[in-house]
Amino acid sequence: MCTLAVIICSAAALDGIYGSETAANSNLLPPISVKSSTFQRPQDWAPYRPALHLTPAKHWMNDPQRPIMIGGVWHYYYLYNADYPEGNGTEWYHTTSTDLVHWQDHGVAIDKYKNGLGDIETGSAVIDVNNTAGFGAGAVIAIMTQQHEGVQRQSLFISTDGGYRFKAYNGNPIMDNPGAEHWRDPKIVWDDTRNEWLMVLAEGHKIGFYTSPDLKHWAYQSGFERNELGILECPDLFRMSLDGDPANTRWVLATGANGFKKGKTTGTLYWTGDWDGEHFTADREDPQWLDAGADFYAAVTWDAPRQTDTKQLDSRFAIGWLNNWAYATSLPTDEWHGGVNSIVRRISLQSVDGKPQLVSQPIGAFDKLEGTEERRSDVKVTTASTVTLPQPTTDAYRLRVELDAASNAKEVRFRLKEKGEHFVIVGYNFSDSTVFVKREKDAIAEAMPEVYRKVMKSMVKARNGIVKLDIIVDTTSIEVFVNDGETVLSNLVFAPVGANGLSVDSIGGNTDIRSFRLTPLKVAPVKRRDVDAQ
Repeated sequence: MCTLAVIICSAAALDGIYGSETAANSNLLPPISVKSSTFQRPQDWAPYRPALHLTPAKHWMNDPQRPIMIGGVWHYYYLYNADYPEGNGTEWYHTTSTDLVHWQDHGVAIDKYKNGLGDIETGSAVIDVNNTAGFGAGAVIAIMTQQHEGVQRQSLFISTDGGYRFKAYNGNPIMDNPGAEHWRDPKIVWDDTRNEWLMVLAEGHKIGFYTSPDLKHWAYQSGFERNELGILECPDLFRMSLDGDPANTRWVLATGANGFKKGKTTGTLYWTGDWDGEHFTADREDPQWLDAGADFYAAVTWDAPRQTDTKQLDSRFAIGWLNNWAYATSLPTDEWHGGVNSIVRRISLQSVDGKPQLVSQPIGAFDKLEGTEERRSDVKVTTASTVTLPQPTTDAYRLRVELDAASNAKEVRFRLKEKGEHFVIVGYNFSDSTVFVKREKDAIAEAMPEVYRKVMKSMVKARNGIVKLDIIVDTTSIEVFVNDGETVLSNLVFAPVGANGLSVDSIGGNTDIRSFRLTPLKVAPVKRRDVDAQ
């Protein structure tokens, strides 16, 4: 039997709950994955339509909502505005996937402005396996913020068809605003130690903690306050084993925040610590960054329900919104707006230089997009000569390099998406052990706010004398995983059509590249409800 400890039930049990009802509902599209077979984007696609990152066919997208699994299918939602730019308000748009790489659209699952409490904003969905809320065993319960005339409240919606469509609870709002300006983005988890639901809520400069026996009645427990990180948004709370040891676990509190006081922009940061049922106590005062790039916000994480409880503590999935509110409405995409979703990553909690740290890597299913690899070994890049590298032949590709930390260069710079005077640089500074991404020379940088042109960087030490860069390149993004995901830098980039040039420069000395691997990536088209919209 399924347990609430995982909050998302096993596939076999949920097949029994939803199988007949889903098949009988003619309005539901069968959840399938559209597998890739080509490495070239269709010629009729818009210039900036990603080859392998999720986007809507049209209109606006932003915050991801945590996926749930039903019958072996992931059900994923994101905030969507079909009225953009003329009208405001978001709602939950629904997509499914069997591998978290290929996606199928199913349309809006929760409509805005239907129950008198406003639009549908960020929240989270769980499967109430043991019927704690009284809507039936296995009902999908979504709790999210609704905003009406500037007042934010928390509402509950119920799905009895497996997460395709939700109905508003008659007792909404389940949490009325206590007079706070910022009071939003509830994230719900099951605390199996105390047998109760646990909510984290963004309250301006504070994360509030609430508990409930039934998802409808919530009691405030405490707050975690930080005044130097701007307005906190989209919090998350989960427990993980450290270094895979189930006897040594830490709670992780994550949130969207602003790092301007530390030379960063908005992003997703986190603390490790303890949760005692009432209070979260951080291990350290300063947070860490889940992604050091400019464009990784409103991130969500989730576990895999088909694993044992112990394995679920080992690792989780994560996805973020690749965009930044400093320029979110200024991007040159015409068919849709709001940026893109990141690729799905697998995160684990590991000891790095003596402290717990989240480590991120592309999920294993992503490897199936790879084509034939071109490899070079022991390449020496000097300041006096030009090294000819294999050139990408596709808009999406994966570049993996291993740099010899003993190189006598000051830094090495890889120019990606290069065409004429436009390019993006991913580099490593050997003198201060810093990886960096520079996009002030991409196709739109001059017209964007200054923050877009800011160099994003992070200190990453060599491991065993090597610095590893694993770079995922798509038409509008670059995601850089350093040293097996010890640090990640995700950035939107916009290059001229066909700008897939690749070159390397060594500055202030020679760089020894121990290994260079270039791999094309297959297109992962979204299966659209409207076959004419892509």
